[in-house]
Amino acid sequence: MPLIAVDAMGGDNAPREIVEGALMADAGGAQVVLVGDEPTLEEILAGRGEHIAIRHASQTIEMSDDPAHAIREKRDASVVVASRMVSDGEADAVVSAGSTGAAMACAAFVIGRLKGVARPAIASFFPTGQVVMDMGANLEVKPEHLLQFAVMGSALSEVYRHVERPNVGLLNIGEEPGKGREIERAAHAILSETDVIQFVGNVEGRDIASDDVDVIVTDGFTGNVLLKTSEGAAKVIQKMILEILAQPEYQELTAQLMPAFMQIREKLSPETIGGAHLVGTKGVVVIAHGSSSRVAVSNAISMAVEGAESGLVDKVADGIERATR
Repeated sequence: MPLIAVDAMGGDNAPREIVEGALMADAGGAQVVLVGDEPTLEEILAGRGEHIAIRHASQTIEMSDDPAHAIREKRDASVVVASRMVSDGEADAVVSAGSTGAAMACAAFVIGRLKGVARPAIASFFPTGQVVMDMGANLEVKPEHLLQFAVMGSALSEVYRHVERPNVGLLNIGEEPGKGREIERAAHAILSETDVIQFVGNVEGRDIASDDVDVIVTDGFTGNVLLKTSEGAAKVIQKMILEILAQPEYQELTAQLMPAFMQIREKLSPETIGGAHLVGTKGVVVIAHGSSSRVAVSNAISMAVEGAESGLVDKVADGIERATR
C-alpha cells in the first residue's frame, strides 16, 4: 500500500479537518502520515483517542505568502517536508489543501519535473467523467504544451476511468480546424499529426456533457474559467430544482424524488472528487480545495493512493518520452 504524506497544516480548515479526513482514509485502508506541528496534531488525535503516524514540521506556508519565496525561506514548512518525503522516496504521494502556488512550487522544485515535461499542469475530473486540463497552473501556453497536456490527460483517463485509448479534444469556440486564436490553430495542427494520443479535433464547452470525448485540453486561464463556471451552473440548477420541489403541489412527489436528487447533488459536489492532480512531476501530487472538509480530504487521499498504485507517474513519463522523440 502506498504511503501518502498529507500536509496537515494547509487549508482553511486545517489542521482538524485534515486530521479527520486522514483518519477516515486510514480507516478505509490507506497508509497516511500527517505532516505538521507534532504537539498540535497529537493533541487533536488524543482528543479522538486515535493514532496515526506524524512527521513533525515546525512551519506553515500561509495563503498570503509568496510561494517561491516561502519554499526557500520556510524549509521546514509542512508542504515542503511532505514533498521532500516524496522526493526522498519515503512517501509515494503528497496531498495538500494549502496554498496551490506553494504546492506547485514544491512539486516543481522539491519533487522535480519529469524528463521532457515543459509545464506541469493541473487536471480535474468533471462529474461527467472527462479529464480537463490545464485548470490554472499555466495561464499562457504554447502549442507544444497543449500536446503534453493531452498526453498527461490521457494517462489520467487510462488510470482512473480505465479508458484504453482516450479521445482527446482541444477546447475551442467551434469545431472547425481554423477556429480560435493562433494558439488553438497551431495546437490543432500539432495534435493532428501525432499518433501518441487519439485526437478527435476541436470541442466546445458544451461537450463536457458528451460521451465522445474523454480528455479536454486548454490553457490554464480558460480551463479555470470553465471549471468555476461549471460549478456555478451546477449550483444554479440545484437551486432551481429545489425551488420547484418546494412548491405545495409537488409535496408528495418531492418525498419520493429527494433521495434521487441527493444522489445527483453528491455526484456534482467537488468534495466527491476530492482534489485535482498536478501532473508532470516525479511523484503523485494531489491538490485539494482550500476549504476542503474531512470528506474531501479523505477522497483526495484515496485519489492519491489510486494514482500511486496504478503507476500514474510512469505512464505519464512514457507518454511524454514518445511525444518528444
